[in-house]
Amino acid sequence: MQKITFITGNEGKLREARAILSELDVVSKDIDLPEIQEIDAKKVIEAKLQEAYALHKGSYIVEDTSLYANALKGLPGPLIKWFLQTLGNDGLAELVYKYENHSAYASSMIGYITEQGDTHFFEGRVDGKIVTPQGASDFGWDPIFVPEGKEKTFAQMSADEKNAISHRKLAFTKLADFLDE
Repeated sequence: MQKITFITGNEGKLREARAILSELDVVSKDIDLPEIQEIDAKKVIEAKLQEAYALHKGSYIVEDTSLYANALKGLPGPLIKWFLQTLGNDGLAELVYKYENHSAYASSMIGYITEQGDTHFFEGRVDGKIVTPQGASDFGWDPIFVPEGKEKTFAQMSADEKNAISHRKLAFTKLADFLDE
């Protein structure tokens, strides 16, 4: 079984990665990497990869999730962590509800760096909408995002339901396909 090291301290992300990449041995390394303030998710990931590679030579994956509200011209995007720390899910939903357009999309950007320092990027995207918080979850903005064509927020879905359609699933599937080549 091929081993891949996922740099994350987020147990929820690690659990999802292991469920989605069940044919790989996903191990984690909890390295506190600086996260640059940037609206371009690819630049955020690239900076994390370069920092990880400088600290510990080897091959790694890092992941960053973004939530783009169309009414807010793409904000919070990769800045979602800080929006949630400041506003919480209630405040973010309230901000979006000041506008008629509640559409949004969730994106997962995965960066993979080889032992030789080559980088590759894989993005998964799910369109949907922002709603008032529904469902119990301690996993980011899951309670306020309903994927297109679904009735439930990510927080209301079982892990299997979410993992079948999520932005993270799409990105990890692209990574797995790349590693199979």
